[in-house]
Amino acid sequence: MNDVQAVQITTAPLGWQLVVAVARDRRPLELSGDVRERIAAARQVVEKIARSDKPHYGINTGLGALCHVVLKNDELARLSRHTLMSHACGVGEALRGEQVRAIMCCAVANYSQGHSGISPHIVDALVECLNHDIIPVVPAQGSVGYLSHMAHIGLALIGEGEVLHRGQRRSAEQALAEENIAPAALGPKDGLSLVNGTPAMTGLACLALADTEQLANWADTISAMSFEALRGQRDAFDDAVIRLKAQPGIQTSARHLRHMIEGSEWLEQCHADHLQDALSLRAIPQVHGACRDQFNHAARQIDGELNSATDNPLVIATQDGHRIVSQANPHGASVAMACDLLAIAVCEWSSISERRSYRLVTPQANQLPPFLSEASGVKSGMMIAQYSAASLVADNKRLAQPAVTDNYLTSGLQEDHLSLGESAALKLDQALSNGFHVLGIEYLLAGQALDLIEGSCFGHGTEEARSHLRHHIDFYDEEHPLHRDMAAASQLLRSTSLTSNSGAI
Repeated sequence: MNDVQAVQITTAPLGWQLVVAVARDRRPLELSGDVRERIAAARQVVEKIARSDKPHYGINTGLGALCHVVLKNDELARLSRHTLMSHACGVGEALRGEQVRAIMCCAVANYSQGHSGISPHIVDALVECLNHDIIPVVPAQGSVGYLSHMAHIGLALIGEGEVLHRGQRRSAEQALAEENIAPAALGPKDGLSLVNGTPAMTGLACLALADTEQLANWADTISAMSFEALRGQRDAFDDAVIRLKAQPGIQTSARHLRHMIEGSEWLEQCHADHLQDALSLRAIPQVHGACRDQFNHAARQIDGELNSATDNPLVIATQDGHRIVSQANPHGASVAMACDLLAIAVCEWSSISERRSYRLVTPQANQLPPFLSEASGVKSGMMIAQYSAASLVADNKRLAQPAVTDNYLTSGLQEDHLSLGESAALKLDQALSNGFHVLGIEYLLAGQALDLIEGSCFGHGTEEARSHLRHHIDFYDEEHPLHRDMAAASQLLRSTSLTSNSGAI
């Protein structure tokens, strides 16, 4: 990783792309001098207060419903350790490594606001673990909006729990020793700062934004192929028509579609051979564009959270010194709603894609060989792939149900309204996985359909997309199980972007 350019957290606003660069691209992370100074300044305030007899929540008191229990100074380090031990309550399968890296990066960004009062060496430990690829094993389930995911990460910093390191699952103590990193010593408020706030949901959401952007661009690309294979009428995408719909996302998707089909002699030949297309074809800009608008809104919400101080309590500077304020910035309603909204958009991209796939394999809805097979009857062609798409869309409709509207009572009446932000982000991640499979199926079907239209010249963008598909996946002739191609197509959409002629951003 030493040869890769580091990304730096400064006092300037951060974007979700920075988190993706650290989490997915494995770019090293570093902090600017100004950021280090404000982390240290807030820590000095916490250490001063920890020595006083006046109760301040989370610094020299118990937590949650135990906030009225005032602790002695020599008990505060123990409180931090016990906090990690008792809050590490995750269950189920572990998060992916990139998800944990994203959470760790967002935690560093949170502390870099200079209002947490966490020990600077704890922040350094997070950065060191990221840069040495020591990734805590974090169970995915069990959070109502914060606490458990970060508690498991905090355990690794002090040499407890398990991590992934050098391709192996091993004890955190062993991994830290191999990289010559001393286990972090906890002081007052360190345990609370580690488990508090919205870094977990924000980190997961940043990765989801990257995947959603990829899905959006491929949806425009693949839908143009289907539009062409199904003899779509280009007038529906005409700029004079689209400009009358005053939504920016619709303008973007329509522009992509026009770019994709530009130069298509086949569509020119099909022009006016029928009056009107089905909505899954002529409403592509309106549906895809509406989804894009939700993406842009969600990105603003998540960027806002990334640039927020979400600890409790917070250190607030005043003219006379500092205040310690107990408040609710760790509540993650903004991120939870953004993820719920994106899950709805992903379901819509998936749903309209499946409708196009249905038309591609249904003889009554096209002028193509039945089920996209040259030997239908003895062969079933691509018929059952659409069944899979339908099943995945049904799953996405369930995943589109909001998490944020649910609620439970926790912490002995102290926490009586919850965001369920991690749940919202994790179900969005599953919906995106389904969405890539659904669009991958449409990609296979649209490519197969274009291959079956002989002697035609297609749009510059659609031809590029078809060539890209055929470079990786051959025309399907039922000589191997179709699920192999479906898996390969989904992975192709996740791993590559067409940018030269496809119109993708």
